[in-house]
Amino acid sequence: MIPRTPLAPADAPPSTTLGTGSAHAKAILLGEHSVVYGSAAIAVPVEILPTHATLLEEVRGEREPRIVSRIYEGPSAAAPAKLAPVRAAWQAASEHFGTDPHGTTLAMESALPIARGLGSSAAVAAAIVRAVADAAGAPPLDPGLEHALIQEAERTAHGTPSGIDARTVVAEGPIRFDHGEVRPVEVAAPVTLVIADTGIPGATSSAVASVRALRESAPRATEAALDRLGALAEGSVTDLATGDRTTLGGRLTEAHELLGSIGVSSPELDTLVAAAHGAGALGAKLTGGGQGGCVIALAPSLPEAGELSRALSRAGAAQVWTTVIGATA
Repeated sequence: MIPRTPLAPADAPPSTTLGTGSAHAKAILLGEHSVVYGSAAIAVPVEILPTHATLLEEVRGEREPRIVSRIYEGPSAAAPAKLAPVRAAWQAASEHFGTDPHGTTLAMESALPIARGLGSSAAVAAAIVRAVADAAGAPPLDPGLEHALIQEAERTAHGTPSGIDARTVVAEGPIRFDHGEVRPVEVAAPVTLVIADTGIPGATSSAVASVRALRESAPRATEAALDRLGALAEGSVTDLATGDRTTLGGRLTEAHELLGSIGVSSPELDTLVAAAHGAGALGAKLTGGGQGGCVIALAPSLPEAGELSRALSRAGAAQVWTTVIGATA
């Protein structure tokens, strides 16, 4: 677990905390890519991977807003391009709540790897929005307002984001995302998921573009694959509501095969999926945009997730995490 105290130089004077905010990672269970063409997608929160933001009063006499993180420390205006979503979220939230970032420091702590399909930019934006709202003494945020402010940063990061990341990084349970509308998904029994990182950044924009090109050059086969991916996502709602892990696992496996057929898998993702099956997973697939990033595997139970995790590590996973959704065992 990441400490909630902000990063700061050892010789820095003590600072006054003005506000704090947190969010978490997300994973798409089923429906990536087909969601772009009008189908629903099912996404799950990954609370084991948190992000924290702390807004501090600057005590060194500097007025320029500052950012402190593991990849950069200094004036906000001089932050590298990869922190543009951080600046966008801070600005949008400050403007909405009427706070002045001058004379303050935004300190970030995040357990999420960047560009792995786990919602890193959205989680950071959500934590910042909540920290600024806290500093402003705002009442609990309306979900629609919070979503709109997170999306300000997401547009900086991704151009035209669907909104599924922004919704899931603040969700308390699985959600069904359909044309921007969200509803909770019932989970009858605990579902143990093991997430494994290939160590290779995903390429969402490239993957989406390649599916679009394939849809133009081979429309019949591509449409059939996308339609089936959408149907698998819809079917998983029933599986989760009835506790049918076996059928759910089969949907994950079929989805990975379909995603491979439309060109968004990779040898590294396929290797981890095969390793998961070899270690007893009920199903496994890539999660997110693909062409890198992570796989998600369904363990038969929480005790069996340990061996599944070890097998994925032996197969080359850079990092492995286990999360449980639904009721506790």
